[in-house]
Amino acid sequence: MALSPAELDDLHYAQELLESQGLAAKISTMVGAPLEVGLNKLPQSWHGAIQGATRKSLEKALAVAVATLGGETGMPPTNRRHAIAAGISGAAGGIFGLPALALELPVSTTIMLRSIAEIARSQGEDLRLPDARLQCVQVLALGGRTDADDRGEAGYFAARAALSKAVSDAAAHLARYGLSQQGAPALVRLISQVAARFSVVVTEKAAAQAVPVVGALGGAAINTVFIRHFQSMATGHFIIRRLERLHGQDEVRRLYEKKYNNTV
Repeated sequence: MALSPAELDDLHYAQELLESQGLAAKISTMVGAPLEVGLNKLPQSWHGAIQGATRKSLEKALAVAVATLGGETGMPPTNRRHAIAAGISGAAGGIFGLPALALELPVSTTIMLRSIAEIARSQGEDLRLPDARLQCVQVLALGGRTDADDRGEAGYFAARAALSKAVSDAAAHLARYGLSQQGAPALVRLISQVAARFSVVVTEKAAAQAVPVVGALGGAAINTVFIRHFQSMATGHFIIRRLERLHGQDEVRRLYEKKYNNTV
């Protein structure tokens, strides 16, 4: 069955969200200066700290996804409330700078994950299922490309393809064992692959907070942009998944990439 005009509008809206400018461009617009200024201020030693904070945040996000996400489908998301909460947590990063990242990032990531879950439910996802819960975690990987991506392919589907096996293996593991074996290879592999992409945008966020003029208000604003970015990714992703449940993955991807190739 062909997509209706309303569904095509939804598909094109999802594509606009998923292929829009990255977080670095959004933050640069807000700060009023290229993000390279902040990137140059990051000490080399901090890259390891960012990787560690990113991984810790994802491990917590996975635990939250498995243990607490759920509820009825179809309820509208409360994006603004979560954005305000993320902004408050980001104020600490603005005041204390990079040393606060290890404490602030797990908090803001958990807030983002709960917002992503609400968006998923609003698009008909059943968060009682392990795959649906892991799709929420996967959204954290949709905001940043890696060098291994095919630049000629739609960025959203490139990221999904790169993560598909890790997500399905982790979902199968969780369905059978839950989190009783947190160091299982399937879960470690998923966290590692999501971290490779999530760390790209975390580094951009940290770079913005490294600019001395940012301060508490700037830190809150940066975190608000941060969560809004992933709310957009989640909205686009779960619209696509809703359409795929109705019309099949192949047809939705064909129409998505047809539109994508006509606009790049």
